[in-house]
Amino acid sequence: MELIRLNPGCISCLLKSRLEDFPEDTPNEKQIEYMQRVLKAISETPKSEGAPVIVRTINRIQKEMFGYNKDFTHVKSHFNELMLEKAPFVREKLSQSQDSLKLAIQYAMTGNYIDFGAMNNVDEEQLDQLLDRASDNYVDEKEYVALKADIEKARSIVYLTDNCGEIVMDKLLIEEIQKQNPNAQITVIVRGKPVLNDATMEDAIQVGLTEMVNVIGNGSEIAGTYLEEISTEAKDAIDCADVILAKGQGNFETLRMCGKNIYYIFMCKCEMFAKRFQVPKYYGMLINDKNVS
Repeated sequence: MELIRLNPGCISCLLKSRLEDFPEDTPNEKQIEYMQRVLKAISETPKSEGAPVIVRTINRIQKEMFGYNKDFTHVKSHFNELMLEKAPFVREKLSQSQDSLKLAIQYAMTGNYIDFGAMNNVDEEQLDQLLDRASDNYVDEKEYVALKADIEKARSIVYLTDNCGEIVMDKLLIEEIQKQNPNAQITVIVRGKPVLNDATMEDAIQVGLTEMVNVIGNGSEIAGTYLEEISTEAKDAIDCADVILAKGQGNFETLRMCGKNIYYIFMCKCEMFAKRFQVPKYYGMLINDKNVS
């Protein structure tokens, strides 16, 4: 059976968000050239590749034609500091919880809201509301029990991050994982190059993640984990891991059905994901790759 990661909803979304993503003063002829190249990139992408691979190609077209990509440096620093300010409150909640690992997963799901790729705007007021209701996030009990068991017996764990700000909630979840299995070797993998507001090594340093675990970049500018193009170091870490936690829709789109012991943790931020999993928008998900169809 042919592996299909690309989704019609993703194609439609890309057309709406990127087809006219050029400066206002762009001449008509150059607008047409850009639009034709974007359409060509979408049409020629194999169905086995996820939307983040197309986004990488569009970003390259945009940089080549207009000399820039959107700079999220300030946004990333802001949301990292914002979530660091919230971390003590979340830690206190975790310390009072009867199941701190599960609650940490719920907060990690909520942090996935900070995504300027899936959404045009990240509303800080809504983020606060979602964090206040983090414990209401549904966590599939079978998946959670399996994940907890895998963590407890794992010798090697890989954690694939997604976005800025969110990485603070990832840090708190990793702290809980360390409590469950102090002997496990944990490797955190961030994006290798700037892409959207995704977390890179600079973000990991800013939030103090590099002080507690081994953090490496994946060598890629794709907003996901595209195994065909990541660094040898990142690929080896993933291949050797007993259990992998992958945050965000981009990691799900690029890794889905790869056959590894991956637990995806994300929030359904777009209509396509909500429809796919038959849940309301902004609903959290925990699902193992073996249970993905």
